[in-house]
Amino acid sequence: MISKVCMVTGCAGFIGSHLTQQLIDLGHFVVGVDQLFTGYVHNMKGFEDHPNFKFKEASILDEGLLEKLKVDYPELDVVFHLAAIVSVPYSVNHPELTLDTNFEATKIMHKSAQDLGISRFIFAGSAAEYGNEERLPVREEYATDQVEHVSPYGMAKYKSSCLIEKSGYGCSLRFFNIFGPRQDPASQYSGVISRFVDFGLAGKKMVIFGDGEQSRDFLYVSDVVDSYLIASGLDPQGRGPLCGIYNVGTGNGISILQLAESVSKLTGGPSEIDFRPERAGDIKHSRADVSKISEIGFSPQVSFEEGLAKTIEWAESS
Repeated sequence: MISKVCMVTGCAGFIGSHLTQQLIDLGHFVVGVDQLFTGYVHNMKGFEDHPNFKFKEASILDEGLLEKLKVDYPELDVVFHLAAIVSVPYSVNHPELTLDTNFEATKIMHKSAQDLGISRFIFAGSAAEYGNEERLPVREEYATDQVEHVSPYGMAKYKSSCLIEKSGYGCSLRFFNIFGPRQDPASQYSGVISRFVDFGLAGKKMVIFGDGEQSRDFLYVSDVVDSYLIASGLDPQGRGPLCGIYNVGTGNGISILQLAESVSKLTGGPSEIDFRPERAGDIKHSRADVSKISEIGFSPQVSFEEGLAKTIEWAESS
């Protein structure tokens, strides 16, 4: 495969750092962009000094960001846009900033990429674009302008995905619940699995917001990276590239209560659970219909049990 020059926004984040590492391992050059708001320098320690990586501390709200990087790196040809406000509760409290960051900045970057002749534009979409959808599994066409989004986060991601699809340029991957190493359990932006693992290893009770019957489709981070490679046409197996909107998940659901019980057993944590009031903006059930991306040849390679074990192993050693 011909090596490419790629940009990864959010390269110091949980998912962005895994994607960056894999791109470098495959022989590509990566320009990483992160303002280090929810990303961390230590996430980049595996590649920060690699000759095929250059880091730029910047915000995606910075004017002319992509144009300036294209001048510095004329061969830049693939954009992976992961940087965003990633917390649903934070978005509820900061709706305008969320719209500016998760939609307006994406809109500008998408147009810039197209104007600059960049071949691929891959956007990190979200299951939150479906609102509190009761039809399961959730199909791509269920997200419409009639959906009542339960958070500004979901609304902004939806507007961005629609923009990309209608333009005919680029791809939005609607990810369901991602987990794995480097997901910071101390952050309010973290996923439920990393928090549960942290509780269990510390000998603390699991904290569940709501009754625990809410369910999620959990996808391990290495499978997420695979979907990015497919979408961009950089997949070693030759799958892709993709255009339009694709769900990315496992198609399987597990309740938060079941998750808490599993993590408690694996970490030796207490079995008693601390139930707290439901949080504003949280979705009750979420499970992907993955038939569309499955037709391209994508299928998760890491089972929930294996991914959970890997995540706990990482947490114990970090």
